[in-house]
Amino acid sequence: MKKEKTVDFHIKWAWHAISRMYNAHAGQFGITMAIGYVLLNIDLDEGTPATKIGPLLGMEPRSLVRMLKNLEERGLIRREIDGNDKRFVRVFLTEAGKEKREMAREGVIRFNNLIRENIPLDKLVTFFEVIKDINRLVEDENAKIKTTETEELPLD
Repeated sequence: MKKEKTVDFHIKWAWHAISRMYNAHAGQFGITMAIGYVLLNIDLDEGTPATKIGPLLGMEPRSLVRMLKNLEERGLIRREIDGNDKRFVRVFLTEAGKEKREMAREGVIRFNNLIRENIPLDKLVTFFEVIKDINRLVEDENAKIKTTETEELPLD
């Protein structure tokens, strides 16, 4: 099968183009797309538990730890022990982090406006339905794989 005829090729191709565009935008402000996404997913008022950020972004724990350390060193976030549950660490944006977050937010809004101005609503609705179906199918397939892996583990 030719790669141009596969679904994953088109999803990856589009995502790489979007990623390059976001990185170009973010680079103007000294950040990356990944940093922008983290900043956008931290609650402005309440902060966000560190353990919740990774799943929101699909990041592995090790990558998230490195990213949070980097953001803290750059003065974009601060970490605080949760006042109600000492086991949790909440991540808050600093003033500099809020400024960078706003820059990332503007890039996302600009892209979404571009899409909405140039692609008819009925096509976008269909796109969202199809991408939800694809995500559901992938999640189902991943669950099957995990179940199979668990069943095949040797019992000691």
